[in-house]
This record gives sequence, C-alpha cells and structure tokens, in this order.
Amino acid sequence: MKRLLPVGIQDFVSIREDGFCYVDKTERIHQLITGSGRAFFLSRPRRFGKSMLCSTLEAVFEGRRELFNGLAIDGLDWGWKKHPVIRIDMNSGDYTEGTTVLKAVLRDALENAAIGMGLKLRGEIEPLQFANLIRDAHRKYGERVAVIIDEYDKPMLDTIGKLEIHGEMRAQLKGFYGILKPSDRHLKFVFLTGVTKFSHVSIFSDLNHLTDLTLSPRYADLCGITQEELETCFVPEIESVLEETGLSRGDYLEKLRRYYNGYRFSEKPLKVYNPFGLLQHFANEGKFLPYWYETGTPTFLIKLIVEQKLGILNLCDMQVGDRDFRRYDIENMGVQPLLYQSGYLTIKDYDEKSRLYTLDFPNVEVHSCFAGSLTDQYLRSSGETSDGLNTRLLQALLKGDVDGAMEALRPFFASIPYDIIKDSENYYQTAVHLIFFILGFNCRSEVRIAAGRIDTLVETEDYVYCFEFKLDRPVEEALAQIDGKEYLLPWTGSGKTLFKVGVSLDTEKRNIGGWKSLESRQ
Repeated sequence: MKRLLPVGIQDFVSIREDGFCYVDKTERIHQLITGSGRAFFLSRPRRFGKSMLCSTLEAVFEGRRELFNGLAIDGLDWGWKKHPVIRIDMNSGDYTEGTTVLKAVLRDALENAAIGMGLKLRGEIEPLQFANLIRDAHRKYGERVAVIIDEYDKPMLDTIGKLEIHGEMRAQLKGFYGILKPSDRHLKFVFLTGVTKFSHVSIFSDLNHLTDLTLSPRYADLCGITQEELETCFVPEIESVLEETGLSRGDYLEKLRRYYNGYRFSEKPLKVYNPFGLLQHFANEGKFLPYWYETGTPTFLIKLIVEQKLGILNLCDMQVGDRDFRRYDIENMGVQPLLYQSGYLTIKDYDEKSRLYTLDFPNVEVHSCFAGSLTDQYLRSSGETSDGLNTRLLQALLKGDVDGAMEALRPFFASIPYDIIKDSENYYQTAVHLIFFILGFNCRSEVRIAAGRIDTLVETEDYVYCFEFKLDRPVEEALAQIDGKEYLLPWTGSGKTLFKVGVSLDTEKRNIGGWKSLESRQ
C-alpha cells in the first residue's frame, strides 16, 4: 500500500490528522522558538516549504500538542501554553491590479484572525486594525501574540515590473508591517517568510531586532530535505522506484541528487533537496521531470539578464561580493541576488577572506530549464526556437552526424546580442557546453586527463565527441592538439565511435567559422 504524500498540501494540521508523510523539522523549530530573539525573517525560493513551516509554527503556538505526538518537539522542553496567533498569508492575492487587492487580502486575514479569537476589528485602516487586534488579543487571553506572515513580499514581486504600482504597494506595506515594532510588548513571536528582502520596507529598516535567518548555518535545513532525511523518511518510495526501474540503489540516489538536490543556504556546505520536486517525483512513479521549474517560468528574470547584458554564459560560477549579494533595492536591483533568492542559482562556495560568494545552478533541473528559457529569448530574432535547435542537434549527435550538429549550432551563435559576446575561446566553448547540457547529454568541459585538458567532451550511448576550439586559427591546429595529446586514449576500447572535432571560431563574424571531424571506431 502506497503512503500518502503531501503533494501540494501545506497545512500541518491536515497532514497530521489525515496521516500524510511528514519530514520532522520540529527539533529545529524548537531551537528557533526557545533561542535568543523573538522576531525572525526567512527567505527561501517559492514552493520550498515556507508555508508548511508557518503552519507548523501556528500549531505550536496554539498549544496543539496532540498533533506533535511522536515528533521531536514532543520530547523536548516546551510548555505548550496556548497563545493567540495572527497568521497572514499573502499568497492568496494577485496584486498586479493595484492596492485594492492588497487591502482586501489584509482585511480578510485580519477579520479571520479576529473571528477565530472572538474579537472584532477596530479602526478604519488596515495598519490600525492590525495594531488594535494585537493589543486586544493580548488583553483578552493574557498571553502575548504570535504573528506569522507568509510570503510578505508577494505584492512587490507581482508588481516588480510596474514601478508605479510597485511603489504604492511598498508604501502600503511599510505602514502595515511598521506597526510591529511599537507593538513589541504585546508580541511573543514574530515570523516572516518571503523570497526577497526589500530593504525599503520598514520591517527591515525600523524593526531593528528582526533576526534574518536566510544565511544562518544553524537553520540552513529549516526548509528543504537533507540527504539523510531523504534516505530515512522515504524508504518505501525509494524501494518502489528501484523495484519498478531495476536501477541500482547507488545509481538512483545519485540521479536524484543531481536532479533535485544542490540548494545551499549558508556558508555551511550543507545542501538540501527541493521538497516540491522530490514529492512530485515520488508521486509520479519516479519520473525525472522539471516539476518545480514548470510551476513558474522566470520571465522577469530572463528579461533582466538580457537587459543587464550578463549573457547566457555568465551564470555559471558567478562571483558576487557580500555587499552586492545583500542589496535588495528595486531602484538598484542586481540580478544576482534575485536569481539566488528565487532559487535559480545557489551558493556553490564562500570565501571568508574575500567575502565572495560563488553562485551556480543548484541541479540539472534548474540548469537545463533555465538555459533553455534563455536560449528561447536569444533565438527569437532568428526565427528559431530552442525546441527546434534542440531537436536538430539531438538527432545529429545521436546518429553521429557532426556536420549536422555544427550547422544546428550556427543560428544560436548568430542570435546572441553582439555586445555580450566575448572574443575568447572559453566563451564559445561554454556556449556549446550549455547547449549540450540542455539536451541532457553527458557533457563535460575542461576535462582533465593525464595529457592535458579537453575543451569539451560529449558522450552518448554510441559516440564520444571530443571538441577542441581555436580562436581565428585553422581547424587543423585543433585536430593536431587532440592527436598530439591523445585526448581520446581513455576511451579506446570502449566500443564506441570516437570523433575528434576541431572547431575554428571567427571573431569577426561572431560565429563558428569552420570545423573538421575525424572518426575512429573502437
């Protein structure tokens, strides 16, 4: 009998009462609510378990101990005192039409909280109603209030491309969130989640005791699923997939890791899985599909990348200074923090001395899909689509047609804006790598072997392609280097057809100038 997986369910009470699988995060929650401070902010990408965390915190502060039977917090020191809770979920509105929707969402949330506590709203405007509700709840119940606000920044993210409406949203939210600081003596706990930390919203400029957990090593796994949690909490699902597919356990877990793991949220080298993608994978009989990416194509970010002329290649191993990494003003918004906070890039490394973060794609799902979206953006001017390019290139490589593959690549290079192309072998090499990666091939660049480093190596079931790139130099020179350093020697005897491919790059035409391939069967 298959277990119930909480696919799309973000309510802790429903999960516990209806017997759904739950990954126990309550030990970490206990650490949070019993430690120093009582006002916190956590930024995580969409569909990463923030709403589930908020729902769990709500049940904790409501004193609903029966829901936590068998979980870690049930055996820890916690009084289970019942506190009044005001929970506001900003997910429920589409804010592109203006502040009318925002006002309706806030008023509805406050009214529902008031009804739940047997109170009535007092005041004409939402900030005043919020402040009065906190004070009235404290007075009525004799216990300070827990305020939990989920996706606080959705009104601003929805309007980020509409500056006038965005400014109005920010002004409204500044007044609403701004009442939390003067209400401090009535508050037991404050917790906000979001995708982005907008510094001009007064919650961050005025509420100076708010602790930002976003990059905290201690809470790096507060959302997301660790490797240990995967292998201990999802044993039945893993065994079911292994039985259906015949894969070895090691190969399957490695594929899972490459496709859905890789998110890192602190200096601590701990990586977690995207819970949405992982649950969808198990619910769909172990199919490896881009579940998370398909829930929201990053149209605005794609446009921002093109406007800032980062190009399709500058996203791998991107280095960002600590100051830039924490800059969140819409008037001076760099794409790097947004890409990180939105989940399209993650921390690959952090150098404490230079205070430089190295960002990269977290996994195969995001890398491949995001590169495909960028490719579509660039190819529009040529009348080509990434699907068309991918189909022709895929078919060529699968049947050993080097000429067809290189011809398929020409429109892609021709479509890249002139001012983001760099006159370097590495630029073109990386472009080819990205395209092959989108197709899902086993593609490696700068492959180190005993004799040197191969520019790009692509391996299919039947073929191995060794590419060597030369800038404004003859293809024969590239082929001579492959032969001279015996780059394909490690694949001799593999039974695959080996291709040596020399490519000449034309900086004047900003494209592939010419190529030549030599074939040998093993």
